[in-house]
Amino acid sequence: MGARQAIRRWWSQFWDDVKSSTDAGLLAVPRFLGLLYGPIDTRLPIDQAFRKALGHRLPPHVGWRHALGGIAYLLFILLVVSGVLLAVHYRPSVSEAYPSIQHIVSGVTFGWLVRDLHVWAANLVVLAVLAHMTRVFVDAAHKPPRETTWLAGILLFFVVLAFGATGYLLPWDQWAYWAVTEALHVAEGVPVIGAPLVAVVRGDPFVSGATLSRFFAVHVIVLPWIAFALLVFHFTVIRRHGIAPPKRGAPPAGPGRRFFPNHLLRSLMVAAVVSALVISAAALWPRPLGDPADPTRLPASVRSTWIAVDVSRALAHYVGPWGFAAFSVLGVGLALMPLFDRGPERQLRRRPVVAALGTLFLAGFLAAWLAGRQLRSVPPPATLQHGQPGVALPVSRGDSVGVPGADSLRGTTP
Repeated sequence: MGARQAIRRWWSQFWDDVKSSTDAGLLAVPRFLGLLYGPIDTRLPIDQAFRKALGHRLPPHVGWRHALGGIAYLLFILLVVSGVLLAVHYRPSVSEAYPSIQHIVSGVTFGWLVRDLHVWAANLVVLAVLAHMTRVFVDAAHKPPRETTWLAGILLFFVVLAFGATGYLLPWDQWAYWAVTEALHVAEGVPVIGAPLVAVVRGDPFVSGATLSRFFAVHVIVLPWIAFALLVFHFTVIRRHGIAPPKRGAPPAGPGRRFFPNHLLRSLMVAAVVSALVISAAALWPRPLGDPADPTRLPASVRSTWIAVDVSRALAHYVGPWGFAAFSVLGVGLALMPLFDRGPERQLRRRPVVAALGTLFLAGFLAAWLAGRQLRSVPPPATLQHGQPGVALPVSRGDSVGVPGADSLRGTTP
């Protein structure tokens, strides 16, 4: 009995020492992950600061539709975790990229599931961000003083698209190779900025190992840092200004809902449903792997496995370079919208110009997606073919082999 009491006293003293010597600023990590919401009082011991943050109350009008941003954030976390696991086995060179994907799918334990989690999360995060932007747009939550919150959100949306665009080439199969080739060819025709921008991105006269290396570096090094900085800024200004009031009238009276357990339980329920959805989709509808990339042979079709590829193919086929330019202009217009829509009116029907801008962007994106799905059986233009099958191409700066003809670009099965 005496030994048990001694151990209990020792543990109590040890725990008190840990709490007194640990800075409450460490709670910023669970706060960033969404497990805490309220401000962190760094003047208090970490246990008291934790309880105070858990007791934070949210406005009474906060409901399920406010979870759309959290869904997008959860999918982004899934992308980061699965992407890190994939990067352990992936090799970014023309001779090893395709075989490394085959190895991940067939030779790594649950590698196929991790890869398809990454694929499905990349698709669903686009829809989640669009749904979250629509909710914010309709609720006029971008009104002052939340202009910078909206700007950071728009930038995050384009970062998500950049993640998908750079990651789409990495499997180095025929579908990925020719979808990227076609998109870059059309983007090259955008006036003024198209040609020099594509030259920097591509790194060669045609999509090659240099392009693959640049896409991989941007995908795993550059974009993660940009996304992290934007997320920190986005979350900081959201919590500083609070959740926007409802569209009609003043916020409901009352103390509001406690973050714990009310809102945290709601968030965990949404996270469980979304995770189950992504895992089920990855298990039931895995992304097939096409033939190895071959710049001398056009595929019979380009099977899209990412929403934005359907959008880009529709713009390329039906509108051309001006479609890319118009989409970018609409995006810039949405980003700058809070600079002009500064009045107190929050009803969307009383803001016709703003409503038209948002509707045009969202409807155009969805229409291009549906139109692009009809092009999955359409091969890329014959003018994109770089040579004849079996004929060696000029040495590319990014290739890791001596003379990269069709065989060197195909790779070998591990």
